[in-house]
Amino acid sequence: MSPSMPVSLSPSPPSRTPFPISPRSLLPSRGAARAAPRGDVTLCAPCRHSRAAMLPALRRCRPGPVPLPALAAALGPGPFPALCPGWSPRAVPARGRKSRHDPPAKSKVGRVKLPPPVDPEELLVVLERYRQHRLVLNALRAEFRAEVLQKKREERLAAAGSLEEQEEHRRLMAWNDEENARQRARREERLRKQEEEEKRKKLEIAEKQARKMEAFVEEKEKEVLQLQEEAKNFITLENLEARIEECLDNPRNYNFAIDKDGRIVKRTVLS
Repeated sequence: MSPSMPVSLSPSPPSRTPFPISPRSLLPSRGAARAAPRGDVTLCAPCRHSRAAMLPALRRCRPGPVPLPALAAALGPGPFPALCPGWSPRAVPARGRKSRHDPPAKSKVGRVKLPPPVDPEELLVVLERYRQHRLVLNALRAEFRAEVLQKKREERLAAAGSLEEQEEHRRLMAWNDEENARQRARREERLRKQEEEEKRKKLEIAEKQARKMEAFVEEKEKEVLQLQEEAKNFITLENLEARIEECLDNPRNYNFAIDKDGRIVKRTVLS
């Protein structure tokens, strides 16, 4: 096809057959098949005509890219990959199935369809349970519908009074900020007083510990001085003879009795 040739994109009219075509009409009759020799099939005139009409459709169904039927007459023969892929849904022929006018199969001629047996008691139980199930579902739907309507009503009221609520919200936020500032000042003052009280208590504890340590040191110093004074009367190797002579010269008797006031009442005589 030359580039200067005009291309017509209008769909070509479909070819009409002089009689309706059915899947059974494409098959040869028993007499023709019996009369034909082996290896060759003789078709009647309607079958040959139907076969000639079906060949273009089968060619369009072959694998590989082919053009659309609307452009086939204008573009001519040849593959066109960009136009229509092979085995497209509109090009696949229908499967041969039994139509509603065909007689039933020989094995199903005497078949009588009977409904399955139903137990009346079981049917009543099932119907009652279905009724209860429908009641529960209707109640749930009604409750959910009421909740949805309530939410919509609240949203509508909120949208209507949004300006007043915003003003009220701003006023409450300002009051909240003032209250937070006041509480913050009170908290800071309380923390400051607590810190001062803790410092004062720590100072008092430190002073008490210092006074206690001073008293302890003074007491230990007194004990040391007393021990130093008592150490003068200790018996050592140097004054051992003198102390023995002194004890012999001044004997003491510790065998005595005392009254309730601690006075010596009776003393034994040294032998």
